[in-house]
Amino acid sequence: MRFNLLPTDTAFYDLFGKSANHLVDGARLLAGLLGPGSDHAEVAERVREVEHRCDEVTHETIRRLNSTFITPFDREDIYRLAGGLDDVMDDMEAAADYVHLYAIADLPPGAAEQIDLLGKAADLTAAAMPRLRDMRGLDEYWIEVNRLENLGDGIYRKSLATLFSGAYDALTVMRLRDVVEQLEAALDSFEKVANIVEQIAVKES
Repeated sequence: MRFNLLPTDTAFYDLFGKSANHLVDGARLLAGLLGPGSDHAEVAERVREVEHRCDEVTHETIRRLNSTFITPFDREDIYRLAGGLDDVMDDMEAAADYVHLYAIADLPPGAAEQIDLLGKAADLTAAAMPRLRDMRGLDEYWIEVNRLENLGDGIYRKSLATLFSGAYDALTVMRLRDVVEQLEAALDSFEKVANIVEQIAVKES
């Protein structure tokens, strides 16, 4: 265990928590795409607003990192974690934007299951961020996120198989595939965050 003789800036923990909570908000908004009569334009705009707030937290984290002498763990890891959380939000925002810009009335096959997994991963990530303070109980977090990502891979492959089954015209396939792939990218980004947390925990143990 590493011991510091000088006080560290613990605000980073709060900033990571804020970013993760924005991911929870983003995932819940994505679920709004599934409802009957959903206003996709409104959902996309609200997700975009959350993405902007997440960006602000990321910028604040980097500013604080550049002005702080003693950090709670390696500076490179703080930068990677902040960027990883931001990447998740970017991916979710892009998925919502595709649905709106392509004027997709019915979401692609598997999208509901993918969005459900994103919500679960977001909740797990938000619950894990406070544990960075003592690095305890985090193994269950990254193991479960990895499990969810594996489930997502299966859903993604089945979705592609359905899209290319001949039941859709070529243009529809291209549009729906973009949505499916972006949702898959968001789940992959959640796993990358979990991997970063695991690496930090191993270093600090």
